[in-house]
Amino acid sequence: MGIPIIQKASIGKYIISQMLMNRNRFPLVLMLEPLFRCNLRCKGCGKVNHPPEILRNHLSVEECVGAAEECGAPVVSIAGGEPLLHPEITTIVDELISRKRFIYLCTNGLLVEKRFHDFSPTPYLTFNVHLDGMDEHHDLAVRHKGAFIKATEAIRKLVAAGFRVTTNTTFFKGQTAEDAARLFDHLSSLGVEAMTVAAGFNYDSADDQDCFLGREGTKELFRIIFRQAKPSWTFNHSSLYLDFLAGNRDYTCTPWGNPTRNQFGWQKPCYLLNDGYVATYRELIEDTDWNRYGVGRDPRCADCMLHCGFEPSAVLDTVKHPWRALTVSLRGPGK
Repeated sequence: MGIPIIQKASIGKYIISQMLMNRNRFPLVLMLEPLFRCNLRCKGCGKVNHPPEILRNHLSVEECVGAAEECGAPVVSIAGGEPLLHPEITTIVDELISRKRFIYLCTNGLLVEKRFHDFSPTPYLTFNVHLDGMDEHHDLAVRHKGAFIKATEAIRKLVAAGFRVTTNTTFFKGQTAEDAARLFDHLSSLGVEAMTVAAGFNYDSADDQDCFLGREGTKELFRIIFRQAKPSWTFNHSSLYLDFLAGNRDYTCTPWGNPTRNQFGWQKPCYLLNDGYVATYRELIEDTDWNRYGVGRDPRCADCMLHCGFEPSAVLDTVKHPWRALTVSLRGPGK
């Protein structure tokens, strides 16, 4: 399994067109946060620590569609919070699909059984289910007993109904390569299309500040994981990004590749840092001092290796140097 040809072709065409127009900064994925409200309180997340009046708010359908039109990214990742709590999430998804956007609808799985009948299977819609490990690890990470079972059942129901399904896993301190292997075997057996992986970002507002791996810890963990990778494991990443996670290559962050829009506006400079908001996407791109950010420039970026900043760098490297990506694909990342 893997990303459908229609999506690969569409994104490839988009990237080449941007490069031919000599655009140095262009988005690949819009990180759309229509709400911060959630039915979990995960230990590595600070989103639910907003005041109650903020948690009650959400973006309108018009604001969500307008953000996608404004930035033009071919992919929209609808995050949160828990998007299935949004009263108009079905309309938002339908409107974006009608505009040929590829949607990744992020969910913790708790509401899938209740809501998935409101959607129709299409190559343009993927349910991205959050799972941070097997039984006890996941339930501890999200602070909800039984969450792992719920998420697993959600995946089974979605796959059986013909939906595209990916997963999103964040690793924290204390988890091992053996833990990851058990999870990846489990997810592969469920028939997921691909798996997204990351190490937790050191959010200042996260409740648990001792759970993060750090940059060297991230490289060590993923190097071991990828060295024991199985053919059945399919990741929702470029091979060069996976090689970067394992510490085999270095990339400069390209935060404009995944701009974030939420109820406050366009977030500067990226999904992970919050240095204020601007009203328009154009202001975000033109008025942000991008040279201030990244490893060695901003201390908050020191341990970051997340896909929202580095996957665009790897994707552009893949387009420019396809043989480099092919070589890593053949030998495997981390080797």
